[in-house]
Amino acid sequence: MPRRVARLLSINTARAAPLVIEGRRVMSGIGKRSASSLDAPERLAVKPLGIDGDEQVDACVHGGLSKAVYAYPSEHYPFWQTVRAQAQVAGWDEPLPHGMMGENLTLSGLLEGDVWVGDVLRFADCTLAVSEPRRPCYKFQHVMGFKHALKMMAQSGFSGFYLAVRVPGTLAAGESFELIPGPREVNIRELFLAKMRKDAAS
Repeated sequence: MPRRVARLLSINTARAAPLVIEGRRVMSGIGKRSASSLDAPERLAVKPLGIDGDEQVDACVHGGLSKAVYAYPSEHYPFWQTVRAQAQVAGWDEPLPHGMMGENLTLSGLLEGDVWVGDVLRFADCTLAVSEPRRPCYKFQHVMGFKHALKMMAQSGFSGFYLAVRVPGTLAAGESFELIPGPREVNIRELFLAKMRKDAAS
């Protein structure tokens, strides 16, 4: 069986901007768009608290040393495109732009079940350590545009994962990276689904 190559497809950033959710104005950095793509692979600085040009508003959700960078598998994008079309908030042939999940790094070749807390993503000029899965919030549901988005993420396990910056440096779209195993006690998918079950039971 050929070895799967893990690759960085896009680096996405956003400045904090207001969202109006159920009549309430909140600031958020969830509206990320590509700042480095395969077509324009600009090299961006990665610092201990995140990627240059990216603003984080609520550090409880995304931010701080352990959640400096959020990564999401591109393999899940067709799922979200389909469920948004089923919810009639987008067309069937309307692709989602990278960053739509609120992620900093859009990856290919690395799913939640393939990555474990403590694993390391080693790029040529930057090293990132896997810390925990993302917990979906009301801002994600607002951006997705339909009321069952949180439930769909909880049931699918398509959470993505947060990364701590172990070795600061630079990144550019198109880079491949090496996954270095950590202790391998629990993978991201298992941990996310366990947290969702606990939340549902509480």
